[in-house]
Amino acid sequence: MTRAASSTGYRTTDVEVRGGTLHTALWGPDDPLAPTILAVHGVTASHKAWPYLAEALPNTRIIAPDLRGRGRSNTLPGPYGMPTHAQDLAGVLGALTTGPVVVVGHSMGAFASVVLANLFPELVRSLVLVDGGLPLQVPAGISDEDVVAAVLGPAAERLNSTFPSREVYRSFWRQHPAFSDWDQFVEEYVDYDLTGEEPELRPATSYQAMAEDTAELHRGASLLKALDELAVDTRVLRAPRGLLNEPAALYAPGYLDEWAGKLPSLRVREVPDVNHYTIVMGQAGARAVAESVQEALAVR
Repeated sequence: MTRAASSTGYRTTDVEVRGGTLHTALWGPDDPLAPTILAVHGVTASHKAWPYLAEALPNTRIIAPDLRGRGRSNTLPGPYGMPTHAQDLAGVLGALTTGPVVVVGHSMGAFASVVLANLFPELVRSLVLVDGGLPLQVPAGISDEDVVAAVLGPAAERLNSTFPSREVYRSFWRQHPAFSDWDQFVEEYVDYDLTGEEPELRPATSYQAMAEDTAELHRGASLLKALDELAVDTRVLRAPRGLLNEPAALYAPGYLDEWAGKLPSLRVREVPDVNHYTIVMGQAGARAVAESVQEALAVR
C-alpha cells in the first residue's frame, strides 16, 4: 500500500511569530492532551523530514514547524540564529500545547532545541538530539564561510541554484548518495522544497538564514551557555555516516562521549547503518529515534 502523509493524521496550521506566521504541521491524535512531542528539522530542511517518525509513533501527537527562513516560513525576516528559533518554537508550543513536551531536534534543529530548553525551561521535559546539538568539530579561527562549505558543501551550493522543473529537481536529488532508497516520503520532501514557478524554481531555504544559523553551530554564545546550564534529561543519537553517506560522520567516534563525560544529564547512542539524513528520513533510523522518544515520554 502506498504510504501518504495523510495516513498518520497529517494536517497544518500557522502560528503567529515575529514578522508573520510559522507554518506548522501536526501528525497523530487531534487531542492536545495526547502524548506530544515537538520535532525540529535541520538547517536546509522542512517539516517534511518527519513523516517517517510519525509513522513510527502513530499514537503520539507530533508538532513540526517549518523554521524561520525555510519551507513555507521562508519569507519570515531575520535576524535568524538559535535564540530566534527558540522564541519561534516557544510560540508554537504556547499556541498548540498545554504543558512541557519532549523536544526532538535533528541536525541544526537539535541546536535550536538545546537553546529552547535553556531559554524556556518550563516548555521542555527532555531532549532527543539527533546527530546535532553539540558544537561542531571545526578548526579554531576558521571563517563562517569556510564552515558552511566544509559542513554543508553541495547542500549550501544548491540554495543558490535554479531548476527548470520539478522533475529536474527530483533527478538532482535521486543522485544524492545519502538516499539509496527513494520512496514517496522522500519525493514529497523534495517537491515541497521548491518555490517559484517553472522554469525558475528555487530551493525554499533562504541562503542568508542558513549562513547565519550555521555560524552558530560551533561558536554560538547561546549554545555554549545552554550546554553549560543543561538541566534536562538529554539523549543524543549519532549517525556513523555523513551528509553524503561518507564514512566521515558529522561527529567523529568518541567525540559525543567526551561531552557525555562533562554533562551528567546527557546519554549517547549510536544508530547503526544510517547517515546524517536517513537517521530521520528512513525507516530504520526513524524507529531508533522513536525508541528514544518513547523512553523520554515514559519518564515522569
